[in-house]
Amino acid sequence: MKNTFLKIAFLTTIAGSTCFAQAPQPAVIEDFKPSSLNQPGQEYPMVNSQGYARFKIVAPAADSVRVSLGLGGRGGTKLSKAEDGTWMGTTEGPMDEGFHYYNVRIDGGKFNDPGTLNYYGSVRWESGIEIPAHDQDFYALKNVPHGHVHQVLFPSPSTNTSRRAFVYTPPGYEKDTKTKYPVLYLQHGWGEDETAWSNQGHANLIMDNMIADGKIKPFIIVMTYGMTNDVKPGGIRNFKIEPFQTVLVNELIPYVDANFRTIANKDSRAMAGLSMGGMETKTITLNNPEVFSYYGLLSGGVYAPADIKDKSKVKLIFLSCGSKERPDAVKKAAEELKNAGFNAVSYVSEGTAHEFQTWRRSLYQLAPLLFKK
Repeated sequence: MKNTFLKIAFLTTIAGSTCFAQAPQPAVIEDFKPSSLNQPGQEYPMVNSQGYARFKIVAPAADSVRVSLGLGGRGGTKLSKAEDGTWMGTTEGPMDEGFHYYNVRIDGGKFNDPGTLNYYGSVRWESGIEIPAHDQDFYALKNVPHGHVHQVLFPSPSTNTSRRAFVYTPPGYEKDTKTKYPVLYLQHGWGEDETAWSNQGHANLIMDNMIADGKIKPFIIVMTYGMTNDVKPGGIRNFKIEPFQTVLVNELIPYVDANFRTIANKDSRAMAGLSMGGMETKTITLNNPEVFSYYGLLSGGVYAPADIKDKSKVKLIFLSCGSKERPDAVKKAAEELKNAGFNAVSYVSEGTAHEFQTWRRSLYQLAPLLFKK
């Protein structure tokens, strides 16, 4: 189980992000529209109502162009050269709903698509595309009161520098100067950084919309870099949690409690993370049962009853993944925890894999369960 968990936690967001059926695909509907993540004024890439993506790259002197998305792991989508020197192509099948990283290979070199915005993932700024989801309303930008995402630089004596975190404060935080809030420490995955949950995950919009709908009581979210990206493929067993654990527990949490209106106790503090951030969450919560009461692993492995010495200190264990990952293992782990007397909840995102639509949905399911009296 340990080795399996480590493999799951190390998967990048790209891994498994597209999946195509082996059966012949239906005819492509020509209702393509520019992706919502395109640069201003850029027409391509495009997506259609079925979830296909179409790309156009201007590279008149190139001999070969392909996009990393598509073909189910068989090398991406090959583009064909048109008479005007542009290269065009469409994925051979529909992609999973939600956000995907990708890059463009031109004569073997790796580049970003100049038509799209860039997002930090896979240890580089990558192009991004959004396949409209049937349930995208929960993270849509709406005319509701909005919170703020603050960039903070906090002192870190252990690393001899100032480190960066992003702190989401809910709507009304600045006006009501007396209310104190619980805090969720929310970690990104391998290859990403502290920008991921806001930029790719829309965590702030998910919170704004749920607060506006009365589905949750407001709380603060803190997102910081998990110090994971020096780990090379195949080297996950060499990852040492202690440096980041020191930064989070001994430096960042005291800084947040001193500079934001928090309820500074374990019963009002949660930690969750996706993929490798889940691995960090599991290790840190088990090492520090006096710090956190709510635990969340999003495509980041599972807890077993034997992992936790004192169940009275844990108010919630939330486990989730996509239906294209290992949902049976997540469901089984939650049942075993329930049978052992834990408040455990499992969630499976239907039709998604190791990707941000899984984790957006997971946060949407997790948030109402946090900080219950």
